[in-house]
Amino acid sequence: MGGGDSMASKRNSVTAGLLALALCPAPALAAEDAKEKGGFSILFENDLFYKADHDYTNGTELSYTSAPDETPDWALEAARLFPFFTDKGDVRTRYAVGQAMFTPNDITLVNPPLNDRPYAGFFFGAVGVVGDDGSHLDQVQGTLGVIGPMAAGQEIQKFIHASVQGRKPRGWHYQLRDEPGLVIQYERTWKWVKHAPFLGLAVDAEPHFGGAIGNVWDYVNMGAMARIGFNLPNDYGPMRLQPSLPGSDYFEPTAPLGGYLFAGIEGRAIARNLFLDGNSFERSRSVSKLNLVGDLVLGAAVTFDWARLAFTHVIRTREYKTQKGDDQFGAIDLTLRF
Repeated sequence: MGGGDSMASKRNSVTAGLLALALCPAPALAAEDAKEKGGFSILFENDLFYKADHDYTNGTELSYTSAPDETPDWALEAARLFPFFTDKGDVRTRYAVGQAMFTPNDITLVNPPLNDRPYAGFFFGAVGVVGDDGSHLDQVQGTLGVIGPMAAGQEIQKFIHASVQGRKPRGWHYQLRDEPGLVIQYERTWKWVKHAPFLGLAVDAEPHFGGAIGNVWDYVNMGAMARIGFNLPNDYGPMRLQPSLPGSDYFEPTAPLGGYLFAGIEGRAIARNLFLDGNSFERSRSVSKLNLVGDLVLGAAVTFDWARLAFTHVIRTREYKTQKGDDQFGAIDLTLRF
């Protein structure tokens, strides 16, 4: 009886082993879930969240950031040639299209005051490369677009205001004239503190610096952001329209559900802002800009296996001398991971 029981036990062990091999798709599925993926983002920024309708009043952007294994050879070669770009880690490509809109303080005036921000629209497309080695993030992006009537700011704002029965904007006749816009931007962000435990939660701290050059903006910037939450994803916070604190259009979840609060600050030294300085090649309205501008951001994000949803409250200091006060607007960002 003992020998028979031993043989039966061995047969059962072999059978269990064969069944385990037959059911081995489970590890494969886990590996697939762990694979780094790309992200498609929908970003909407507007001051309506704070019952305002002036200065930087609206921004929208659609973007796609590739998975690392989808990055084309030309992007890899271009990234490695850039002097400050990381030579390790993953490289992704980013493609975006969007529009930004700027208006004076009182949009009901047919002829706004000369000391108020001029109307302007900016329609743009962007291509960039993103390098992430786990400890810092490098982002280089080229943006090409058009400022002026061709950007369709007047038509879009009038349509939106008519849809919500808002105030009718009347002064777009005085908007900035058509002009091509080019910006080249670089940002580096460090994971100075990464997922450090704190009161049962996790904490990140991410300082950054960067700059932009072109006929739209010339500036240098630096700042930092901190996050606290549970199951923090591997990302750098939600993305926003530039100029702003940097983020990432992709994320890698560490659990099926996560969430965090974040706060950040950035200062910019600005040599040129076309939306305040006026057109580059012809006469247009303009105001006297301030060369130092700061942003304070507060927000929250929730992440799932397949999506990240974030809201950001932005407080921006005055950008020109005759501006009546600080600017406030909100940003909603939805990133779908696939």
